[in-house]
Amino acid sequence: MATMVAQKLSHLLPSLRQVHQEPQPSVQPEPVFTVERAKVPPLFWKPYIYVGYRPLHQTWCFYFRTLFQQHNEVVNVWTHLLAALVLLLRLAIFVGTVDFWGDPHALPLFIIVLASFTYLFLSALAHLLQAKSEFWHYSFFFLDYVGVAVYQFGSALAHFYYAIEPAWHAQVQAIFLPMAAFLAWLSCTGSCYSKYLQKPGLLGRSCQEVPSVLAYVLDISPVAHRILVSPTPATDDLALHYHKCQVVFFLLAAAFFSALMPERWFPGSCHFFGQGHQLFHVFLVLCTLAQLEAVALDYEARRSIYEPLHTRWPHNFSGLFLLTVGSSVLTAFLLSQLVRRKLHQKTQ
Repeated sequence: MATMVAQKLSHLLPSLRQVHQEPQPSVQPEPVFTVERAKVPPLFWKPYIYVGYRPLHQTWCFYFRTLFQQHNEVVNVWTHLLAALVLLLRLAIFVGTVDFWGDPHALPLFIIVLASFTYLFLSALAHLLQAKSEFWHYSFFFLDYVGVAVYQFGSALAHFYYAIEPAWHAQVQAIFLPMAAFLAWLSCTGSCYSKYLQKPGLLGRSCQEVPSVLAYVLDISPVAHRILVSPTPATDDLALHYHKCQVVFFLLAAAFFSALMPERWFPGSCHFFGQGHQLFHVFLVLCTLAQLEAVALDYEARRSIYEPLHTRWPHNFSGLFLLTVGSSVLTAFLLSQLVRRKLHQKTQ
């Protein structure tokens, strides 16, 4: 009996020693969510912002996790993401009060809500995921520009349908929507090409900003004309006050987008908060929310004005909307293929 116990112990002890000698699993280090500017390619650099960049070539899960981490894009993500959620709630309210299926005059209202949500969501997605790689940086911002083009045409349609005065309608009805669709596509193309060129000088900015300015001048013209011809003060026209607010907010947004302030005044102090692009996002959201309130009020209060104007359509606005979306998506796709070729040539 003692012999048998000794034999069993002799077999058990080596195995116990082996278990004891097996290496213990190492503790995984916490992922590094931000790095300095020198550790990412110049494509990702922001003027006057030196830290807070996310490392490249991480998993998609890593970049989604950065939604809840501090980095120099997180405010840009949340400003438009929260606004997109607000728009979904606004759409839910509209569904309860507006007959989108039965009222043919309600379709432009639905399109402007859809277009606003599209640009906000694509913008948030671009700022969240663009750090994945150089190719995805280009591709997500191309999608961002598609969203802007969709929003531009949606705004033009809503202003032309609900906010326009009969006198201005008589002047521009034949060309307004086709021109709005063309300028929206041109704005998308110019922005994508400017991004592709990566030239910070006058040429690069002109490709992006000139088509956008032309598109805005046309899109806002029904509102501007209405403001100019309205009696002063127009105390009984609440929608007009919202329209004035959207113009002011847009001009402020454009100023912060173009001037890179205040970070140019405080270089190295606006890594996470206070960047001009963040303020651009905030004012653009305020512009969009004011615009939607104005359009909703016009839809309710100006039916006797806009119904006679739109009984016969010289152009199918639904078709033009789909054409704007399709042509912008195709342009972004073609530019992304040029980017892929350029990056492939760079690695050879």
